[in-house]
Amino acid sequence: MKKKEINKLTKDQAVKTFDKLKKDLFNFRFQKSNGQLTSPSKIKETKKAIARVSTLIGRKYNA
Repeated sequence: MKKKEINKLTKDQAVKTFDKLKKDLFNFRFQKSNGQLTSPSKIKETKKAIARVSTLIGRKYNA
């Protein structure tokens, strides 16, 4: 996800996105261990997106 897309999210959408990204990361790691992952860069992209959403939640909605 791009930074602009993340900043437009509401609190509920941000939490749902965070949960979805965590599940995706788990699945990517599982696929990597089985040798089924087609694009290893997905793991890095997903980690960055999780960090961005987490920052958004902490910065905007816990203030």
